[in-house]
Amino acid sequence: MHPNADLIPLVDRLHGVRVLCVGDVMLDRYVYGQVERISPEAPIPVLTIMREEAMLGGAGNVVRNLVGLGAAAEFVSVVGGDAAGREVTGLVGELDRVEPHLLVESRRQTTIKTRYIAGTQQMLRTDRETVAEVSAAIGDDVVRVACTAIADCAVMVLSDYAKGVLAPAADHAMIAAARAAGKPVIVDPKGGDFARYRGATLLTPNRRELGIAAQMPTGTDPEVAAASRRIIETCGVAAVLCTRGPAGMSLVTATGDVHHLAASAREVFDVSGAGDTAVATLAAGLGAGLSLLDAARLANVAAGVVVGKVGTATCYSVDLLRDLRREELASAEHKIMSREEALDAVARWRSQRLKIGFTNGCFDLLHPGHVGLMRQARAGCDRLVVGLNSDASVQRLKGSGRPVQNEAARAAVLASLGDVDLVVVFPEDTPLALIEALRPELLVKGADYTVDAVIGADLVQSWGGRVMLAEIVPGFSTTATIKRLAR
Repeated sequence: MHPNADLIPLVDRLHGVRVLCVGDVMLDRYVYGQVERISPEAPIPVLTIMREEAMLGGAGNVVRNLVGLGAAAEFVSVVGGDAAGREVTGLVGELDRVEPHLLVESRRQTTIKTRYIAGTQQMLRTDRETVAEVSAAIGDDVVRVACTAIADCAVMVLSDYAKGVLAPAADHAMIAAARAAGKPVIVDPKGGDFARYRGATLLTPNRRELGIAAQMPTGTDPEVAAASRRIIETCGVAAVLCTRGPAGMSLVTATGDVHHLAASAREVFDVSGAGDTAVATLAAGLGAGLSLLDAARLANVAAGVVVGKVGTATCYSVDLLRDLRREELASAEHKIMSREEALDAVARWRSQRLKIGFTNGCFDLLHPGHVGLMRQARAGCDRLVVGLNSDASVQRLKGSGRPVQNEAARAAVLASLGDVDLVVVFPEDTPLALIEALRPELLVKGADYTVDAVIGADLVQSWGGRVMLAEIVPGFSTTATIKRLAR
């Protein structure tokens, strides 16, 4: 089974989780076009504009991703009294399951980030913004609204882009209110002073931000872990999840746990907003009662989804499920090995003191009897290898018209079973040579055999192994099924 396959049933648990998000909202504009010439006026490319899009960025992108995952949100932020502020308000209003609390500071410039993109390549970004703390009155309103809203939410997110919505005093008040209500707090931090977030459950800096705040190097796994521990000790937070781009993520907790989560291998088109996606997934996961590690693992997968999209992208629950199932299918394909590859895999497992089990058959039409056999076999060992008769050997054993499914299809179905760790197709009529090569500690066949009739039983017993006769699930037979179909 793929190491992330256990996350698949957790995705549905994110639906309906209510998250309070407080922070700096932005308007992200994307200008798409193509470049076919260089300007005669200067050595710069000429972008022929094809289309333009606008979407929520910053804390707004966290909210977009929450909605995409099926969660609900209360959103507290500040916009300017300008056209961009009105556009942000309209975009928030279009989102389902969001209760907005957008305060207006009339003289403030709503942050606008405009990106110019040729094909999938970002050429230029321009920013228009006010970088200053909101007025005392607006800041008090932000705290008041947030402290009231936390009662109806499962978790709070502080999305700090250092534009001025979140001031240290406001952070302290909101974190204290959430802690008093027994709700976890996730902070996407900015600046070099993470002590302002004291009491938070989790900080999610990127590698560079972590290094600045801890004043330590963050180039390697041990360095990231050490810098995270310093932040935990000096800033009074429960855990740090450092996002590390192509290196994945690292989760470090106050209890001493360290988990380095590898990034999914994929083509990267745009990293814009990947951190927002991770924060949203973490928040929905913690709000749904997932462990911090499982929430982080889901966030890692979700971030991998959005970097494969262009623009400030959203990870929807269907994207997450598709990606997890893609990983599971890819993992199943990797279970199908040649005899030489299987020998290497078994040698690695054996070096880890893992017990190897083996069973074999034609497995032409997989039925519940086969599934029961695999389950019993896997329960008796640490790794289960299945020997599969090739098409030619099945035809010799079963006659013309068999197999019904070719060996590639039969191997793929077997590999998709969670109880199966490795599938090897063998060309001989019996698995004797394969058993002799793999030297399993456990040999499994159905109880319709006797031990002395099991091929390879004497070999396995000679090196101290055991033969298991698995219980048969009554009423299932490939031959009988084929006869019924023929009738």
